[in-house]
Amino acid sequence: MKRTILAAIAALMPLIALCQGVEGDWSGTLEVPGTKLTIVFHIGENSTMDVPEQGAKGISVDIKEMTAMSLKLDIPMIMASYEGLMMGGSIVGTFTQVGQPFPLTLKRGAPSPQRPQTPVPPFPYNTEEVSFQSGEAVLSGTLATPSQMTEDTPAVVLVSGSGLQDRDEALMDHKPFAVIADAFAKKGIATLRYDDRGFGRSTGDVQNATTHTFKNDAREAIEYLRSRGFKAVGVLGHSEGGTIAFMLAAENVPDFIVSMAGMAETGEITLRRQLARGLELEGAPKESIDAYVEQTVAQFKANPNPWTTCFLALDPAPYIAKASCPVLAVNGESDVQVACEANLGIIRDLLPSAQAVSYPGLNHLFQHCTTGSTSEYYNIEETMSEEVLADIASWISNLP
Repeated sequence: MKRTILAAIAALMPLIALCQGVEGDWSGTLEVPGTKLTIVFHIGENSTMDVPEQGAKGISVDIKEMTAMSLKLDIPMIMASYEGLMMGGSIVGTFTQVGQPFPLTLKRGAPSPQRPQTPVPPFPYNTEEVSFQSGEAVLSGTLATPSQMTEDTPAVVLVSGSGLQDRDEALMDHKPFAVIADAFAKKGIATLRYDDRGFGRSTGDVQNATTHTFKNDAREAIEYLRSRGFKAVGVLGHSEGGTIAFMLAAENVPDFIVSMAGMAETGEITLRRQLARGLELEGAPKESIDAYVEQTVAQFKANPNPWTTCFLALDPAPYIAKASCPVLAVNGESDVQVACEANLGIIRDLLPSAQAVSYPGLNHLFQHCTTGSTSEYYNIEETMSEEVLADIASWISNLP
């Protein structure tokens, strides 16, 4: 009897090992109409799913079945599921979302995208962890300063785009603000980048935060740099941050500003353009595009929160017209999220003194791209055009 039990246990061991072997990272390519998406499953005690091209990470996954031969998963957050069979070291199966099945073969491991511009220590400049107060919030960030500092070293506050962002404005495994800080420090320019309130190491209320709240946070960052002895303090804002830069300039707060793909049209017009252009790139017919845009805008208005209410109504034009400090505004001509010609045109009309520059072939992140679609961000190795980085650094360094 004892021998029989031991033999049974011995026979089960390979199956147990195989079952445990399913744990870990698995990834594959999902071909959907108009695009290809990387699907990454992290199988373990708390299983999750990532879709890197969409910037989606940590989507909760429920394991329904995990044996030596099969894997069944539910992804309730996106109304999807996956079922597959082990075949020669791969899991061959079907990903189903809202009743629509797509073949998906998973292989061991997660993709490791190349990001050659992301700075890696040791740095040829100084970095310091800092924090400063903004109302009830304590904002945590990184101050990067050139190795050779003088009393004339300019300093720049980096202000991120919409949505909660960390100090590096991390997106699709890119770290644009870390790249900017690195490039600037090497050119003799200091930068302060910080986690948005209520995100990363920063505290503060985000449920009731609006663009004006984030503008006030950036104002406090400027004051912090001045308290550290910097005489020339400017703002570089990306996307919504670019609009915030103009808002601060209208209040005569910074000594100079750089708007990178900053919104000059109203929030509602910007949203409508984003949605329409994105669907157009996917090949959707015009009538479908128009209907979807109207439906989405209506949903935003029917389910308001402080930020969306402010964003849709926000008109940057009065702020742009009041800016009196030196202004550099840049846009990529393939930008799908903030239309280059329309927005730079408004800035040129309202503020003839501004230097407004468009860059052919660059998207919203200022990457060299094919179409400008947001689905390209992840697969492009470049984080930001070296030409844009050099032009901005040169403009700041040559300010009187």
